[in-house]
Amino acid sequence: MSKEKAVGFFAYFPGGNVICDGDSCVITGSVKKMKKLLSEYGKHDIGNVVIKKTRFKEIRTGMEFGAAYSFDEESYNRFQPAALKAGIDVGPEDFSEKRPGRFHLVRVQKFSVSSN
Repeated sequence: MSKEKAVGFFAYFPGGNVICDGDSCVITGSVKKMKKLLSEYGKHDIGNVVIKKTRFKEIRTGMEFGAAYSFDEESYNRFQPAALKAGIDVGPEDFSEKRPGRFHLVRVQKFSVSSN
């Protein structure tokens, strides 16, 4: 098991279908927030969903293969410093705008790594 701190949590059904927002895998900062998101989306039987930790290395590997991720504020605030350290050009995000009945998610996809 990696000692790298988890960025957040993702969820999937036992058959392998990952919980997404459009075409991007949703990452939340806690299991509680993932369960809240799932209940607000109202499309998923939470009892059948598996929620697991994900680390920066796993997200970076997914992004290298073209995957997109949608982060909530807590998980993005963990992802962004690690991304910058790895040479991934992502900026700070403003989560102050609250959207009624909907989580504020930030979508991140393909990136370029600087050659430092």
